[in-house]
Amino acid sequence: MTASLAQIIWIVCVVGWYVLRYPHERKARKTAVAASHRGGREWLLLSISTTGLGIVPAAYVATGFGGFADYAFAPLQGYIGTALFIAALFLFHRTHRELGRNWSVSLDVREEHKLITDGVYRYVRHPMYTAFFLWALAQAFLLPNWIAGLAGLVGFGTLFTFRVFREEQMMLAEFGEAYRAYSQRTKRLIPWIF
Repeated sequence: MTASLAQIIWIVCVVGWYVLRYPHERKARKTAVAASHRGGREWLLLSISTTGLGIVPAAYVATGFGGFADYAFAPLQGYIGTALFIAALFLFHRTHRELGRNWSVSLDVREEHKLITDGVYRYVRHPMYTAFFLWALAQAFLLPNWIAGLAGLVGFGTLFTFRVFREEQMMLAEFGEAYRAYSQRTKRLIPWIF
């Protein structure tokens, strides 16, 4: 594998992610929001994540922006990155399918929102975040640049750090003891570990 092929794989996987997400975005728009925690803070966090997972690496791939921070590419890192991104896409697919109309890009509770605790949610409370971290790791392997490669970990890591507690508080307020019990038997991101 070459660095150029790794960049093409990154592009294909990002497009694949959008293809997986698009139908769920359309369905979500048709489902009314019962309660929302959107606002400037949420917009800022989503913007930081999008910058790290999309804008910075896309600028690097398209123009070589930040090329001064390149490092030597090893074929093995391309294979690892590809495997990580495929795992991320699989997890995105499963998570979207299992959430159905409950999914939202923002911190929203939908009308007739249900607490999902089966499928991949049986193992972790936030498999969508796990998928994004897998994407960020894949990006670090696929793009041999200290800025573009690591931007996803910084960008999405920022969103996760400043959002997950608020999201869990929102779910606790909506589902009460059922969510508390669910939280006690599952981990946030990595089954049985964290």
